Amino acid sequence: MITIHTQLVGQPQTMTDKRGTWRSAIFRTPVTEPIYLQQRGLAGDQVADTKHHGSRDQAVCCHPIVHYDFWNNLYQLNDPEKRLGPGSVGENWTLSHVTEADVAVGDIFQVGEATVQVSAPRYPCTKQERKLKLPGFFNEVMAAQRTGFYLRVLTPGMVQVGDELKLVERPNPIFTIKLINQNTLGTPNAELVQQMLELPTLSDGWKKILEYKLNNR
Repeated sequence: MITIHTQLVGQPQTMTDKRGTWRSAIFRTPVTEPIYLQQRGLAGDQVADTKHHGSRDQAVCCHPIVHYDFWNNLYQLNDPEKRLGPGSVGENWTLSHVTEADVAVGDIFQVGEATVQVSAPRYPCTKQERKLKLPGFFNEVMAAQRTGFYLRVLTPGMVQVGDELKLVERPNPIFTIKLINQNTLGTPNAELVQQMLELPTLSDGWKKILEYKLNNR
C-alpha cells in the first residue's frame, strides 16, 4: 500500500556557500495538516528554476523513503544528525512501500480528494549534491538510478500525510519508471526507447531526454 509518509513544501531561497550564491526551493519543510493539491502542485509550494521545474508534468515530486537507507549506508551516515531522511533531496512527497520498479508511466492514482498520474522519472539534479554536501552524490544517483518520479494532477483536491495512493488505472504496465531510467541513465535499447517516445502519458520533457540519448549513443 503506497502512502504519503511525509508531505513537504518550500519557497525559493537564496543561499551562499563556498561556491557562491545560489537560489533554490530544494529546502522544503514537512507539513502535517491537509493541503490543497492544485494542477501546478501543492498550495504554498514554489520552484526557483522555472526553466527545468514547475510544469504541470512536474506537479508533485516523489521520492521513495526506502532510498534514504541506501544513501545513509553508502555514505556511512551513522550520526543521527547527519542521516538523510524525508525531504533531504527536495521532494514534495516521501512515499512508503514503493520504488521506481513499482510504478509505471501513465499510472493513475486516487489520493485523498485528488487524482494524479505518473508522468516521468525525476532527472538527477546537481542542487541535491550542493544541498547535501555529499561528494559525488549526483553521479551516485545516476549510477543507482534511485531518482524518484513526478506526478501530474488530473483532479485537484485536498491531500495529507497518511493518504494512500490507490491505483485506478495502469495503461502501460511494462514501462515502469525503473525501465525508463535504465534506458535513459543507462544504455538505451532503441526499440524500447521508440515505444517510450510513443507513450502519450510520458512527459514531453522526458521524451526530449530520450531522443537525445538515442541520437548520441
